[in-house]
Amino acid sequence: METLVETQDFLNELARLEREHQTSRLNPGSYACSGCEKCTSCMFSTGCTGCYRCTHCADCEGCTHSSHSAACVACHGCAYCINSSDCTGGAYLVRCSACADCTYCFGCVGLVKREFCILNVPYSRQDYFDLVKQLSAELTIRRTP
Repeated sequence: METLVETQDFLNELARLEREHQTSRLNPGSYACSGCEKCTSCMFSTGCTGCYRCTHCADCEGCTHSSHSAACVACHGCAYCINSSDCTGGAYLVRCSACADCTYCFGCVGLVKREFCILNVPYSRQDYFDLVKQLSAELTIRRTP
């Protein structure tokens, strides 16, 4: 069988394509995004980097399928999250890390399928919102877009 491309030519072209991709700031398939870089199929987001299919997010990095979140890193399928990282399937998470399928958590780490927790401690719905209101005022938590 005859080689269509020489090995060295292949490696050179691959290296060129990788360099081109790394330096590109384009947002393919994105709509109405501003200040975003390397985001794909995102909509109405601002200041995000390397996100995929996110909408209405701000200053997020490496997030996928998320919406209405701000300053999150590597979150997947999250909504209305702020300053969180490595979370999956969460909603209304603030300053959380590595949480999965959680809602209304504040400063939690590594929780799964929990709700109304602060620093991994569960609270009643009313107590949770009262404490979060106090903490948010003191910590000046950014609102989601």
